[in-house]
Amino acid sequence: MDEQDARDWWEARYAGSEGIWSGRVNAVLAAVAADLPVGPALDLGCGEGGDVVWLAEQGWTATGVDLSATAVARAGRAAAAAGVDGRTTFVAADLATWAPEDDERYDLVTASFLQSWPVEIPRAAILRRAAGFVAPGGHLLVTAHAAPPHGDLPEEMRAYRFPTPEEDLAAVLGSDEATAGGPAAGDPAAGDPAAGGPAAWAVLSAERRPRTTTTADGTTHETEDSVVLVRRRA
Repeated sequence: MDEQDARDWWEARYAGSEGIWSGRVNAVLAAVAADLPVGPALDLGCGEGGDVVWLAEQGWTATGVDLSATAVARAGRAAAAAGVDGRTTFVAADLATWAPEDDERYDLVTASFLQSWPVEIPRAAILRRAAGFVAPGGHLLVTAHAAPPHGDLPEEMRAYRFPTPEEDLAAVLGSDEATAGGPAAGDPAAGDPAAGGPAAWAVLSAERRPRTTTTADGTTHETEDSVVLVRRRA
């Protein structure tokens, strides 16, 4: 399916519910950001804005981008309710083509569970483009499901291929090991000097981390997350 299909699918999912996510910050992001000086931040696939709102509450000036206009509208309301709408910006846009205005660069770019199934997005290409949005000395954090997040996935979602830390790192760095679906020849992200090559980055983490999830009925499920954290050399 193409990106328009993904936009329609996610818009229908958000519009069909009063809320999908908890609104709480993702734990990996909270741990990483706690050790960084505040500055401009960008959240890719921000959903209903939980991470952006939390960043703003910590003093960051945070921008969130998501395919779904409904999700972005909810995120804006959440920011206003938390009293941080003055430090947040939300944009409904396709991350495969979106770019910051005026070539803005960010001290922190984060993508928490930027995964789409059963409809696909050009995820590796999006991650490669994201590297070009990081300011010198800034960080890029990619947290992903490396295994099924719960034990009762619908049939149409069981064929999804979960990314490995090595694949996400290769996509970010633009190295030869990048997975299929990465920037193609002629895509500005493929050779964009703004993204930099592997030598432009210090790899701080590229690993699987175990996590236990608990459903509403108290059932627990053991899963794994992929965590990639890199710092752009100044």
